[in-house]
Order: sequence, then C-alpha cells, then structure tokens
Amino acid sequence: MLPETVQALLSWKAAIVFAWIASLFAIERLVPAALRPDGEGYGGWRRVVRNLAFWLINVGLSPLIVVPVSVWAAGFAFGSVGAWRPDWWTGVPALLLDLLVLDVLIYWWHRANHTVPFLWRFHEIHHLDRFLDTTTALRFHFGELLLSALARAAIIILLDIPIASILVFEVLVLLATVFHHSNLRLPRRFEGLLAHLIITPSIHWVHHHAVRQDTDSNYGTILSVWDRVFGSASRTSRWTTMPIGVERLDERPLSGLLVRPFAGLWPGRDRR
Repeated sequence: MLPETVQALLSWKAAIVFAWIASLFAIERLVPAALRPDGEGYGGWRRVVRNLAFWLINVGLSPLIVVPVSVWAAGFAFGSVGAWRPDWWTGVPALLLDLLVLDVLIYWWHRANHTVPFLWRFHEIHHLDRFLDTTTALRFHFGELLLSALARAAIIILLDIPIASILVFEVLVLLATVFHHSNLRLPRRFEGLLAHLIITPSIHWVHHHAVRQDTDSNYGTILSVWDRVFGSASRTSRWTTMPIGVERLDERPLSGLLVRPFAGLWPGRDRR
C-alpha cells in the first residue's frame, strides 16, 4: 500500500495531466500549426490510436512498477544512504532547488538516450512518429519507461529527493512534454518570448526533425537554458512542412514497434 499522501498526490497528478492533455488535444485541432500533406491537421486517427496504445500499456505498468520503485527509493534514501540534506534544504526553496536539479538531470538523461546505443533502441520508438501532436508525448516504449524508473530511483537515493518533489516534477514534466509536442499554433512573438525560458513546440519540433543533426539537439524538457549552456541548441528554425521522424527510417505498426528494440539486441549492433 502506498502512503495516503502519495496516493492523494497521484490522484491530483492524474486529474491535472488528463485535463491538460484533453484541452490541448482539442485546441490543436482547432488551430493547428502544421498540416499533413493530406490536409489532416491532426495527423490521422490511425497514428493517434497507435500512440494511445503505448500510453495505455505504460499506464498499466506505472502503478505496478514505476511508482513503487520511486516510493521505495525515497524511503531507502531517507533511512540510510542519502540522508545528508542540510537543515536549510527544506520547504518551498528546497522544492524549487529539487525541481531545478531534476530538470538538468533529465536533460542529461534525454541526451544519453540519443548517444548510448542501448538506450536509443527504446527511445527511437518515440521518434519514429511521423507527425507531432499531444499524443506523441504519450508514445514511449515500456522499456524506456522502466529504464527511466531505474535511473530516477538511483537519483532519488543519491540526492535524497523526497517523493513529493518527484511527483511535483513529474506533473511539470508531463505538462511540458504534452505542450512542446503539441501541434498548437501560437503567436510567433509570444512563443519567441516563451522560448527564452521554456521548451516550446517550435524548439521541440526541431528535435523531431528527420535529420540526425537536429534530432541530436534540443534535449531540454522544461527549461530551455540547458541546451544553450551545454551547447546542444540547434540553429535550425522550424517550418510547418518540416519532415518528422528518424532519418532514413519509416513508421511501423504497433506490433513491430513493441518488438523493435529487442531485434538484434544480443549481438549489440548499433542501428544508428
């Protein structure tokens, strides 16, 4: 059984994220930034259903594996290895600092998913989507979900991050991820101002450009500063007909996407 406070936070998390996804899903269909060649601003319902299938798989795994692992790691940290946080690292300032630390760490985790061949096997499934909208933010292979949970557990233990900070950060990550994958048309000047602080669709769409130089750039999740600090910001500007996906690779049916990361895994072949 999870602690009552954690269960309450999870309930609020689910409600907030669902409302955000539903809102952007509807709005991006009213004011899309880009249209497919066939004129469908929503990218086609077949791909939407395929992306939602990934989400349903991960929703089923999350309470069984991801959340318990995070809760266990937080409890383990408080009890032994990571109990080093100074007295001043409490309250709202501590939460803000935790969020800042977690955001820079998720930047490096995302970057590792592009540079480490084993991790890319799973993350590639996300990038094989040939169009972007809110549902792309839900399209992650369950293998990547499990690997991310293990990486997050290690960080929780080493840095003694409380579970409350983890859950708040996860809400912010989900809100940001849905937003910057969305096909929402924003006023150019407004989005330009936002881009100085946070990752916007115009920044992240370049990350999904089907050209490896751009795919291997713009790794930020919430704050846009990390790409500028660590030299991974792309100079490419988004255009509405920008080809999306993985260079020289095509989309696959759901069954093919689920097994693709394991194809040729044991020989250790680098498919990049």
